[in-house]
Amino acid sequence: MWSDPEDINNWAVSPRGAGWLFGGGVTAEFNHVNGLSLIARAHQLIQEGYKYMFDEALVTVWSAPNYCYRCGNMASILTIKEDGEKIFTEYGAAEENERDKGMQTRKMAMPYFV
Repeated sequence: MWSDPEDINNWAVSPRGAGWLFGGGVTAEFNHVNGLSLIARAHQLIQEGYKYMFDEALVTVWSAPNYCYRCGNMASILTIKEDGEKIFTEYGAAEENERDKGMQTRKMAMPYFV
């Protein structure tokens, strides 16, 4: 979904320039018509990693911690079990250069032409 949820009831023009803003009434109608209880979506930064809206009829999940190395946001993964239980795994960004700690630096080879 390129459109974004907003605390409105119907539709509104999106300031992103693509898609629309939609509210709780639109979400309830969509879920009812399609026999759904939850819309799970992404592609919108959520500082806490995930956010429910409209009486938990919609959830936005964001899985890129510290987006663009500057947003300071958390991230999460949503797991929905067979019985419908929803489990969020939340995580923050790894320390910068964490993967390189303890690695030996590359030794320079002798130049080909001496």
